[in-house]
Amino acid sequence: MSGNSSAAEVVCVPVDADRFRPEALAGLDGCSHLEIVRHFDRVPVERIEIGARHPRGNTDWPPVGIFAQRAKNRVPTRLGVSRCRLLRTDGLDLHVQGLDAVDGTPVLDLKPYLAEFGPLGPTDQPAWATELMRDHY
Repeated sequence: MSGNSSAAEVVCVPVDADRFRPEALAGLDGCSHLEIVRHFDRVPVERIEIGARHPRGNTDWPPVGIFAQRAKNRVPTRLGVSRCRLLRTDGLDLHVQGLDAVDGTPVLDLKPYLAEFGPLGPTDQPAWATELMRDHY
């Protein structure tokens, strides 16, 4: 993956040419968005969170369990999932926008985002999460 992206930034996510041929991406360009599963490989094992903490260390927000937030120091796998816009495919390169990841983060899997896998009804989230995400992208 190239780039540490923001909402407007376009980055390239290369698919492993040693394992896949371009036809592995056939039909993917019919989808507007992708879900990308990645590994937080730069989080040292000793920094993995297993309990509750203030999101981003902000004591204005309540301490919540690690499974109630999307922190990078997640147990036990250090996996992250991002949804981003797929702009185009070029051979084994995916050009995406809005990928929340750091340059060089290992991509483990990608999936087309299908509306039927999204929430089936209204969603709720705590106020602190809305505040945290307000300027994220």
